Amino acid sequence: MTKRHLRQIPRIPELFFFSLIQPIMFVLLFRYVFGGAVRTPPGIDYVQYMMVGIFAQSMTFATAGISTGLADDLQKGLIDRFRSLPMARSAVLIGRMGSDLVRNLFVAIVMIGVGLLVGFRFTNGFWGGLFGIAMLGLTVLAFGSIGAWIGLSVRNAETANIAGMVWLFPLTFTSNAFVPVQTMPGWLQAWAKVNPVSIIVDACRGLFIGPPQFAVFPAVWQALAWCVGLIAVFGFLAVRQYKRV
Repeated sequence: MTKRHLRQIPRIPELFFFSLIQPIMFVLLFRYVFGGAVRTPPGIDYVQYMMVGIFAQSMTFATAGISTGLADDLQKGLIDRFRSLPMARSAVLIGRMGSDLVRNLFVAIVMIGVGLLVGFRFTNGFWGGLFGIAMLGLTVLAFGSIGAWIGLSVRNAETANIAGMVWLFPLTFTSNAFVPVQTMPGWLQAWAKVNPVSIIVDACRGLFIGPPQFAVFPAVWQALAWCVGLIAVFGFLAVRQYKRV
């Protein structure tokens, strides 16, 4: 199933191309338009602060692609065909998420290349950068499990596309991905501190940039707990929904 989805990439190159354009546009927009207007913590250059938020946001947006893809397969009757075959019920979901993991990790590598061109640097060593990329991959699986459940719960691909994105914008933009939590109103700070995107971004900043600006281990453990919890809960819900459709 993973191989089936990966084969679609060279056959529909424009889809992959436009999935790269959006995060690159975000990088350039925040780097050169908003970069001089946003206050960052003392001693932190905004390009360092912002790029990690862009990385994490782009991985969470993988949810929409998984939602739309599964809803499209469901609408075309492919899910019914898969269910009639002697295969594990989880294979359809794992295959879709596996292919999206590969695609989004490639997107992350391209974004890192763009980030290096605009001034981003890894300051926590090789292993910190490697584990940070692994955290981004786990983020794809965590939010992708939410996307899988959404895609199997709606009627068509158009609805899935909207449902897969409408909650992501407030979730990511009320996090610390682009601005420090301290600059937000008090009532919003309470939410931003427990927002899973904030916790994942903190973990990635700790891994990519490292001390003394950002702590590593507390945020990493919290991010791992969030990701594993989301995969467990929404993975179960997605498999259960798959049995019902």
